[in-house]
Formats: sequence, structure tokens, C-alpha cells
Amino acid sequence: MIEVKSLYKTFGDKDVLMDISATFEDGKTNLVIGQSGSGKTVLMKNLVGLLEPTSGQILYDGRDFVKTSKHEKAQMRREMGMLFQSAALFDSLSVIENVMFPLDMFSNMTLRERRKRAHECLNRVNIIDSDNKYPAEISGGMQKRVAIARAIALNPKYLFCDEPNSGLDPKTSLVIDELLHDITVEYNITTIINTHDMNSVMGIGDNILFIYQGHKEWVGDKSMVMSSTNEHLTDLVFASDLFKKVKEASAKGKL
Repeated sequence: MIEVKSLYKTFGDKDVLMDISATFEDGKTNLVIGQSGSGKTVLMKNLVGLLEPTSGQILYDGRDFVKTSKHEKAQMRREMGMLFQSAALFDSLSVIENVMFPLDMFSNMTLRERRKRAHECLNRVNIIDSDNKYPAEISGGMQKRVAIARAIALNPKYLFCDEPNSGLDPKTSLVIDELLHDITVEYNITTIINTHDMNSVMGIGDNILFIYQGHKEWVGDKSMVMSSTNEHLTDLVFASDLFKKVKEASAKGKL
């Protein structure tokens, strides 16, 4: 579990995050949503230590990540997996080498053990017989699945995903959402996903934090989104024609 308490982040005289408090639970897909510039990316960068908060606490199972030493931070980062907006695979490495990369860097496994673990992770994301292919030789959806395999190679307790569906078609996005949700539940990971994809919100939003202009505006789950009376959340969710039609149909009792 990750707890954020009264988090502030300021750049010069600009307040980007103001008094953010939230709890991200184990075994659930915790979504952070908001318009571009709302502060959700800055929040994630604070959570993983790419930025230092101006004030506040970030607790990883009770451990204060902000106040811990550099050595302890490095140890805690080994418990984290990252899935970037682009798959961020190494072009010069094969599929199997990409997944083995964190194992090569941070584990004491033998080469045989590292290769076996990489295969286990690739099998888990349904990538078969592609060991020797390079990122340019596989589809965008496959690249994302390889990136997920790499992110879980070290058995992370915490998984961070920044816009995982960026650049994917709706069908492939659904596959990635379901895969992230299933892995989260199966391994009881604390998964935090930054997204603006409302299909993801309604599909896998076990716990949703909505940020508006640096403030926490709303917290709930996917079952509560459609009935929310928060004006800013409503504007975000029903910005697409599809969700507008769903809301109108619901109001008329047709759903």
C-alpha cells in the first residue's frame, strides 16, 4: 500500500500539487486521472523519486520514501516496476534481452535463471516464440506487453504505469488494461496508472483519484463515476460523444 499525505510540489512560485492525500491499495488498479497539466504526471514523478516533494509524506507500507536515505531509496526502487508512455524498449536489444535487462542489472541470478525468469514473464503476457525479434519487428501492442514483462521481471511490489494505452487502438488498449488488472490481482501488486482513457476508467478503475489544477477533486471507483456530481469530473468523463450518449441514455432510463 502507498499512502500520500498532504503532498505539495512547487516549482518557483508555481504551485503544481496542493495538499494531495490519497491511499493506493494492494491488489487494485489505482487510476490517477485529470486533464493535461492537472499535475498527475508530477505526482507520479514524486512517487517514484524523480522529483522531491516540497512538503508532505509518501509512505510505502509505512516507510517514508521522502525522508529515507539515498541507499534506502535505491533499495526501495528495486521493489518498483515502471511502464512508460512509450514502451521504452531498447532498440538494440532483442525481446528476451529487454526483459532480462533489469535482472542483469539488479539480480544475483545465473544466466540460466535470468533467462528462465524472462521466459516466465513473457509467457505471462502471452508473448511466445519472439525471443530473438527486435522491437522494430513487433507491433505496438506487443511492445507494450514486452514492456509489462520487463516491468514485472523483478517481482515488484509496486507498479507504475504512465499512459499505458498511448498510441494503441481501442481493442489493443482493452487487452493491455485487462492484462494490467489481472497481473495486479494475481500478484497483489500496488498498481498506479496515470490515464486520460475513459475506457480504462470504466473498465479497470478499482480506485480512482481525480486531480484538477493540482488539487484532489474526487475519489471513488468506476461504479461511482457515472453518478458523480463533481462538475469538473463530469466535464472530463463526458468530453467524448460516446460517454455523452451513455449519460443521456442513462438519464432516460434506457440503460
